[in-house]
Order: sequence, then structure tokens, then C-alpha cells
Amino acid sequence: MPTSFRQIIDKAVKDKRFLVVPGAHDALSARIIQKLGFETYFIGGFPAVGARYGVPDVGLKGFGEIAACVRDIMAACDLPVFVDGDDGYGDVKNVVHTVQSYERMGVSAILIEDQQWPKRCGHMVGKKVVPVELAEAKIRAACSERLNKETWILARTDARAVYDLDEAMRRAERYIKAGADGIFIEAPRSIDELRTIGKAFDVPQICNPLMGGHTPILTMDELGELGFNCAVLGLDTVMHAAKAIETVLLDMKSGKFARRNDGMDFEDYKKVVGYDKWESVDERFAPRV
Repeated sequence: MPTSFRQIIDKAVKDKRFLVVPGAHDALSARIIQKLGFETYFIGGFPAVGARYGVPDVGLKGFGEIAACVRDIMAACDLPVFVDGDDGYGDVKNVVHTVQSYERMGVSAILIEDQQWPKRCGHMVGKKVVPVELAEAKIRAACSERLNKETWILARTDARAVYDLDEAMRRAERYIKAGADGIFIEAPRSIDELRTIGKAFDVPQICNPLMGGHTPILTMDELGELGFNCAVLGLDTVMHAAKAIETVLLDMKSGKFARRNDGMDFEDYKKVVGYDKWESVDERFAPRV
């Protein structure tokens, strides 16, 4: 079985199989992802800071706070993990520090983007990007100074929203030449743009179809036919979780309590959080008094 994100995506590309990477916003969602048999998973900044701190992804939390989220999520899941490294939290030396710190935590793949701090979610308005020379230098530094050559580095550009698709494509080419293992042009606006991007590069291509975002929502098969290799669905689990929490709380507040049986069964929940494992430890080692 593949043991790194690089091996997983390389095999998917070789087999001409479209790779779906779900997002984990907390340790519980990561455990469920592993339980259901996914190969890998993604930890994005927007879902992580939303779930842990209740704030939007607009630069309110820095590397230390987000790395704490990543650490706790990874502790609950054994799968190779792909992590959002934002802009690297500074200049080239900060990018190297971010990449190496995540590698020491066991992260398998890292995204570095060209937004200007404070960054925003890719489907939000008001984004800015740094000069292409700086972004290119960050990608080169990240790829050159990673501790493990198996670590997969994805270069993301948000230039489509700030300038146009041509500028985004130009940046992507430069980031690939700087050593990026894969490319992610954020938030294309049409199927034609997706088609143009999907057939433009020889490295693996990532997309992130987001309900309510700018990019057309297509099936995974359709995205594969357009030339993409992988969809990272970073926000899907947290948005569904938020909706479910809101629904059951509204039901409580109404006094109807009609949704009480809609949630996971208690015995199933105990299995998700690994109750049997810890009960076994108690039974085998706890003194009998």
C-alpha cells in the first residue's frame, strides 16, 4: 500500500484514476475518513480555524495556532496527510521553517500559495497576491530545503481572481520550473477555463470544487476528463457538520425534539472514537480493587 501522498497521487495518475481527497476539520472527522477507507486526507486552514477557533480564514491565526490544529488531527489518523501551508507565514526563510516543521510532525504533502498576508479563502473576494518573483522564490526554497524528498509540494496561485487566467497560467509555469510537484490554480470561473488549465501542464493538477464558490460544480469523472488528477474537498465535511449541528440545535430550541434519532447511534460513536481499544487497556492493566 502507498505510504505517502506522493506515492498515492503518482499511482492514481499512472492508473488514470481520479483521486478524491476529503478534508478533515478536526480529529473526529479524520478518524471517520480513515474508518471509511480513504487513502489520504487534507487539512485546510479555513475548516481547521473555523472548527477550533470559530473564526474565518482571513489571517487571524498564525502558524503556531494552525500547527496545533494539525498536530491534534494527525494524532487521530494514520493516513498520509496533505496540509495547507498558506503562504508559508512570511518570506523564504519562514516558508522553509513551515515546511520543515510540518515534515517533522509527519506531514506528507504541503500546499504553498502566492497570496499576500493576511490571506483569504480562495473563493473569497478581496485577495491580493505577492509579486511572482517572491512567490517563485518561496516555491524554490520549499522544494530545495525540504527534509524528505518524498514530501510533495503543491504550488497554488490565486492570480486568476486578482488579474486573469493568463497571469495565473504564467505563474503556474514558473512555479513548476521552480520545482513544484503539482499545481493548483484557484477558483477558475468556467468550464472553458477548467479545460484550459487541465490540459496545460505535465505535473499533477489539483482542483477544489466548492459548493457556493466560483468554480463550476462538475462530477469527479467530468473533472478527470478535463485533465485534472485530484479534487481536494477541504470544506465539505465541516460545512455538513455545521449544518447538522445547527439543525439539531434549532430542533432543541423549538421544543419539538424531532431530530433526536437522526444522529449517529451511541454504540457506533463509541466505535468511531476507539472506545473498545481503551476499554481493553483498562481490562488488561488496571488493578482490581
